[in-house]
Amino acid sequence: MNTGFQMKMAHQSDQQRQLPGYNPSLERTDDDDSLGCCVYLLTALSWLLVICTFPLSLCVTIKIVQEYERAVIFRMGRLLPGGAKGPGLFFYLPCLDEIKVVDLRTISFDVPPQEVLSKDSVTVTVDAVVYFRVFNPVMSIVNVENYRGSTRLLAATTLRNVLGTKTLAEMLSHRDAVSTQMQEALDEATDPWGVKVERVEIKDVRLPIQLQRAMAAEAEAAREARAKVIAAAGERDASRALKEASEIISESPAALQLRYLQTLNTISAEKNSTIIFPLPIDLLAGFTPRSSTL
Repeated sequence: MNTGFQMKMAHQSDQQRQLPGYNPSLERTDDDDSLGCCVYLLTALSWLLVICTFPLSLCVTIKIVQEYERAVIFRMGRLLPGGAKGPGLFFYLPCLDEIKVVDLRTISFDVPPQEVLSKDSVTVTVDAVVYFRVFNPVMSIVNVENYRGSTRLLAATTLRNVLGTKTLAEMLSHRDAVSTQMQEALDEATDPWGVKVERVEIKDVRLPIQLQRAMAAEAEAAREARAKVIAAAGERDASRALKEASEIISESPAALQLRYLQTLNTISAEKNSTIIFPLPIDLLAGFTPRSSTL
């Protein structure tokens, strides 16, 4: 009978462990029963000490936390039921309770510059800034020793891992996508710690000096090539316009004379010291050799 009862209780314990939100630290063991009397006795003595030293004991038994803070209380090493306390005023036993105050405001920190080898084998130095906050004070104290330091180290590692799968062009032109991917990876990893990563921004991508010179030379060569193509296209259009103008002028000799006078006017306006003697072009026709006809 005892064996069957023990097996039934073990089966029920296994079912409770599979329930969501199960906390192993809250499971009742045989040691809890042996320590229960000591806990009750020490708690009663602590309250007796507080009552005997009243009202001086109020200076050490009252704790106030701000609106943006929460207090996690451990009594003799065990988490008190009810979760985090605050904001406002609450009582605690100075001899038995240990208080951990957690800030719920958004915290930002700079990721130290990381040397990353990109997918196309280019070594770059990248630094970023991470914004996070604590959404569960109990988890941030119980599940991780130092949630701030752990988040910083994880951010540096995630930055190298994510950028290692990107090419240099993707790092420079798709920073938003890279930041979003890094934020999602950090948020998933820090969720058991009670930490929510709100935003990740890549501040700067520094390239080696040799690579900067090579990229500058490449850009300069590309601009020179485009400039030559534009100049050649302009000369082609200008030659076509001159051809059309010459055909129009050849149809009327007076148009050629007017164009000649406009040129003289332009020269006299720019260089006033120049003396111009206009000579009709028709007078030179008699001095040109005539082609023999067969």
